Amino acid sequence: MLKTNKKIIILTSIITLIPLFLGLALWNKLPDTIATHFDLSGTADGWSSKPFAVFFLPLFLLAVHLICTIATSADPRRQNISDKLFALVLWICPVISVLMCCSVYLIALGFDLNMSLIAQLLVGVVFIIIGNYLPKCRQNYTMGIKLPWTLADEDNWNKTHRLAGWLWMVAGLLFLVFTLMDRMSEWFLLGVILVAVLVPTAYSFLLHLKKEKID
Repeated sequence: MLKTNKKIIILTSIITLIPLFLGLALWNKLPDTIATHFDLSGTADGWSSKPFAVFFLPLFLLAVHLICTIATSADPRRQNISDKLFALVLWICPVISVLMCCSVYLIALGFDLNMSLIAQLLVGVVFIIIGNYLPKCRQNYTMGIKLPWTLADEDNWNKTHRLAGWLWMVAGLLFLVFTLMDRMSEWFLLGVILVAVLVPTAYSFLLHLKKEKID
């Protein structure tokens, strides 16, 4: 998997580092302290040094990108991971790196951007994309809802992922709607994530109990 996707892995790694090169180009224009964390209203509530923002953030995302790529490629059931799913793994970190890091630079340079709005819309889109792919995800050890019951039973895996796919897409749409309506809150954010995670888990366990009773 690594050899056959060598070019795209190199390309996505370079794209992940674009903010680092851009930060170096803007080094003299960027302030010594840069806002790198924002609350739900978009107000900065956390700051970092310029070297941290320019070097650490892109390099950290590159490390996450490579770890996810290597882990997916080393999956004992990697034959069950389609090219589209692997492409999703390869492109998540580069997109986040370019969008979020460049937004941080623009805000540091005085541009009026709502980082919270950008982040919430990105989360919503990611939820919708992942939700669309979940029902198509076959059993493996690195992607999907990896529970004892889904890994032990292919039918449990398939049914759980079909339900989770719908929930994640609905969650993504709710993220987008509530963000655009400026109604997003920490409790709503936490509630949506918990439902998207816990409901498929409980459903998988119930399917397992039902099968145990039948057997």
